[in-house]
Amino acid sequence: MVAKLEDVSNIEVRHLTAMAAIAEEGSFGRAAVRLGYTQSTVSQQIAALERTVGGPVFDRPGGPKPVRLTPLGLVVLDHGRALLANAQALADAVERFQAGDGRIDIGTFQSVSSMILPSVVRRLRDEHPGCDIRLSEEEPEQPQLGDLDLLFYDGRIDGDVEHRKLLDDPYLLVAGAGVFPEGPVPLERLDGVPMVAWPLTCDQPAMEQAVARSGARPRIVFRSAVNDTLLSMVRAGLGSALLPWLVVLGADVLSDDRLRVHELRPSLPPREIHLHWQAGRIHSPLAARAVDIAVEVAAELPPPPVGA
Repeated sequence: MVAKLEDVSNIEVRHLTAMAAIAEEGSFGRAAVRLGYTQSTVSQQIAALERTVGGPVFDRPGGPKPVRLTPLGLVVLDHGRALLANAQALADAVERFQAGDGRIDIGTFQSVSSMILPSVVRRLRDEHPGCDIRLSEEEPEQPQLGDLDLLFYDGRIDGDVEHRKLLDDPYLLVAGAGVFPEGPVPLERLDGVPMVAWPLTCDQPAMEQAVARSGARPRIVFRSAVNDTLLSMVRAGLGSALLPWLVVLGADVLSDDRLRVHELRPSLPPREIHLHWQAGRIHSPLAARAVDIAVEVAAELPPPPVGA
């Protein structure tokens, strides 16, 4: 009988496992004990293997003599060990994946990168030292999940996407020392005041529209997408800035005696920080854990100062 490709492709890992155990133990009985099977089960597996490859894989001398591989058995086991190694590697990889190891791709932006993501990354790596965390930081007008597992964004994004709201991030006025009296500042007081600001992307247009609806029209003298640059310009006296609490917190503005942080009266609608993922996608254990940790980290953030 000549073995055909379609026949050989029907060889099962359990058949090769039984064959390797018999070859190493020298008997069907000892192999059965090692594998936790009955001897008849092991015999059935070898019989199925021999039907598939078209001939006997063991010589069975009987009595106390050990069984030996036939020339065909040597060929089958030689190639079968490679298949067994690949199967074990696959089993190990699946086990690591289920345990939380593996790769995760996360999209982020400045404030989250400085105040939330470091704790998420640290906890994930502590719990799963073998995990591969890939980060990308962008702040596009129309964010797309693409191949990302998770995406942080200040607002909701369109498409077939699910989300988890992490926090409301209130806007505060950051000004040079002495520019405004201590304490809250009325929004109307910002009319005509020189301001530095983010470009008109993400939540910035909605925030500026809310300021305009209050009757104030600040004079924007400089725009930059870099938080440190805006704060440097405030320190230099170029203008004040309306920035979310995460930015103020991340830059440790409260400890800078050149700057003052003021509440706004009335307050502006806060920007909303959301974590997004593809709708219907089954999370890996690593991604699911990242979501849980992000929620925990956001809840642990200190609240903005009251009456600033």
